[in-house]
Amino acid sequence: MNIRVRTEPRAKFTEVAVENGITFAELLAGYQDSLPYRILAVKADHQVRELNKTIDKPMDVTFLDMRSNAANLIYQRSLSFIYTKAVYDVLGDVGVSIGNSLNKGLYTVIHKSPLNADEINAVEIRMREVVSADIPFIKQTVSKPEAYELLNEDGRRDKRRMLESASDIEKVVFYSLDGFRSYFYGQMAPSTGYIEYFELRKYKNGVLLRFPHYSRPDQIPPYVDEKRLYEAFSEATQWGKLTGISVAADLNSVIESGRCTEMIQLSEALHEKSIAYIADRIAQEKKRIILVAGPSSSGKTTFARRLCIQLKVNGLTPLYMGTDDYFIDRVNCPLDEYGEPNFEDLIALDLDLFNGNMNALLSGEAVDIPRYDFYLGKKVFGERVMKCKAGQPIVIEGIHGLNDKLTEGIDDAEKFRIYISPLTALNIDDQNRIPTTDMRFLRRMIRDYQFRGNAAKSTINIWPKVRAGEDKNIFPFSGAADVLFNSAHIYEISVLKKYAAPLLDEIGEDCDEYSEAVRLKKLLQFFKTIEDDSAIVNNSILREFIGGSIFV
Repeated sequence: MNIRVRTEPRAKFTEVAVENGITFAELLAGYQDSLPYRILAVKADHQVRELNKTIDKPMDVTFLDMRSNAANLIYQRSLSFIYTKAVYDVLGDVGVSIGNSLNKGLYTVIHKSPLNADEINAVEIRMREVVSADIPFIKQTVSKPEAYELLNEDGRRDKRRMLESASDIEKVVFYSLDGFRSYFYGQMAPSTGYIEYFELRKYKNGVLLRFPHYSRPDQIPPYVDEKRLYEAFSEATQWGKLTGISVAADLNSVIESGRCTEMIQLSEALHEKSIAYIADRIAQEKKRIILVAGPSSSGKTTFARRLCIQLKVNGLTPLYMGTDDYFIDRVNCPLDEYGEPNFEDLIALDLDLFNGNMNALLSGEAVDIPRYDFYLGKKVFGERVMKCKAGQPIVIEGIHGLNDKLTEGIDDAEKFRIYISPLTALNIDDQNRIPTTDMRFLRRMIRDYQFRGNAAKSTINIWPKVRAGEDKNIFPFSGAADVLFNSAHIYEISVLKKYAAPLLDEIGEDCDEYSEAVRLKKLLQFFKTIEDDSAIVNNSILREFIGGSIFV
C-alpha cells in the first residue's frame, strides 16, 4: 500500500510503500532521527491522529512536532497528566487545578496547605521518574453511563458533574497512566518518554508547570515574571467567585436555571467599573498619550471608545485614533516571508510622521491626520484636521502601542499604556483548561464572517500567522503596561457557541482546516448555548464580534 508522507506542514509529499496495519509510530521510526524535533502526532487526511493509531488505507500523512498547535496542545496535556499523577504519587489525593498560561508555563494549584519547596521538588523528581520509565498512555472510550460508573469508582464527582451538564457529549475518553486514570478531552502522546522538557517552580500561592515554547521545542524558555498578568488572572478568579462560575458545569447550571440576564449584567458592570478606574487614573495622573494595545480580537476598538466616554465623565475631551492610519504606502511596504505585504511589524508604520503628528498635537498645533485607504493602499490627507486643547488626551489604539519604538520621539511622562486581552478564568474542569487563545480565535472567526465576509476556514488558515505576529510584536511588550484590562466575559463562550458552531460545521473532511474545526467543536460541546443574547448591551465588547455594537 502506498501513502504520501511529508515531514512538516510546508514540505513536499513523498510517496512511500508501507504495510497495511502498521502504526504511525512505526512509520515515524524511519524518519525521527533526521528530524529537528520530536514528533508528537500526525495529520492524516486532514485529521490529527495519535501516533499509536494504525494506517489502514492510502492517505496523506504530515508529521507534527511542537511547532504546530495540535502537537503543542498534546504536549501540554500529556505533561499535565504526568504532573497530576506525580502529585498523587507523592502527596496523595490532594487535588490539582491546572489554570491559565503564565510566566512561560501554566499556573497550577496543589490543594495542600502548607506546600513547601521540598514537596514541589519531590513532585518534579517523581515526574522525571515517570518520564524515564516511558509509561504508555492507555486510552479507553466508553459510553456516558459507563463514564459515570468509572468516575464514581475514582471519586471524581466534579468530573461527573461536568459530563452531566454537557448534553452534547455521547462518548467519553479516559486515559490511564500506570493505573492512574483521568479524563482529558484532547489527545495524548503515545507514552511519557515523549515529554522530555519541563520544570516546576513555586510561584505565589501555586506552582508553575513550565515547558518549551512552540518556537523552540527543545528548550525551556527564559523565566519572565509576568506580575500584571498574574494580577489580572487573580482578579478574573475573583470575578468568577462573584458570579459563582469557575468551571463549565457552573455556567451550564446558570443557563439552565434561567439566570443569564443577571449574569450578563454583572459581568458588564465589572467591565464598566474597571474602565472607569482606568479613566480616573489617567485623569489624576494628567496623561496625554493613551496607548491601547493587545492581541487580535481582544476588543481594543470597543474598549478605547468606552474609555473615551469615561474620560469625558472626568471632564476631559479625548481625541481617538488608530495607528493603522499611519501605514506606509503599500508600494513601499516590505514583504513578509511568504512574499505578502507585511502589515504586522512596526516597520510597516510611518514612525516619523506619527511621532511628529503626536508632538504637534501635544503642542496645540493643527495637524492634518491621515486616513489609510486600504483599497488604494495609501494614506489620504485633508479629511481630518485636528487640534488639541491644553490637557486634552489622545487615545491611540494599535497592536504596537506598548513598543517604545512606536513613540520614541514622545516624552515618556505623557504616556499611559494599557494592555487588553480576554483572560478567561473559566475552565472545563480542574484539569481541562480553556486556552485564552481559543477564546480570541472564536471571536475572530465570528467577526471575520459577520463583517468581513470570510468563511471560518479562512480564519483558521491565517490564525498561525496572526499568532506568530503576536509573539513577535505584542506579547514581549505586555510587561510595559501601566494597567492590564481583562476583556473576557465569564459567560461568552456560551454566546460564541451559537455563532461559531454553524461556521465550523461548514468545514468538510476534505479541507485542510478540518482538524482544527473538530478541535474547536469538541471544546464547545462542554457548554450549553445562550440562544437569546438580547440582554448583552450594545456597547459591550462582545458586540464587536457578534454584531449589534454602537461602536463598530
